[in-house]
Amino acid sequence: VASIVASHFAPEWVLSIKETGQVWLVDYSDPNSPGIKMIEAERFLHDGGWDSTKRYSLVAANARNKIAVIDAKEKKLVALIDTGGIKPHPGRGANWVDPEFGPVWASGHIGDSVVSVIGTDPVNHPDSAWKVVRKINALSSGNLFIKTHPNSKWVWL
Repeated sequence: VASIVASHFAPEWVLSIKETGQVWLVDYSDPNSPGIKMIEAERFLHDGGWDSTKRYSLVAANARNKIAVIDAKEKKLVALIDTGGIKPHPGRGANWVDPEFGPVWASGHIGDSVVSVIGTDPVNHPDSAWKVVRKINALSSGNLFIKTHPNSKWVWL
């Protein structure tokens, strides 16, 4: 398992199963008989986290340079995004509101200094949803984690 987060819509864990390229939604409401829904995503899944609404789980397929987007409410894959960088590694990723594109989520990369900023608002910003809307060159040769906070104007790599 590459990452585990808890759904905000159902008694489920969202598990990224690294080598299989599958995301499993594990229903734990009956501990004696957990149900598993398997969603095909992209191989070599790694870290990931929630968008700002906690509806969409974004997880890096770092050997494929992609981000898979899982809708935890509808229980399906909604996008595979080419990050434009080498080996995305977001940790849980970072969320903020971009002045042009609205809510976004970002990932750094292990293999280069690019930070990929992805639009995450399919309702109010459908033209930029599930696309890289900005590529920012960081002052490093790559990074493992990216973070911010709603009360901060900074993004840390």
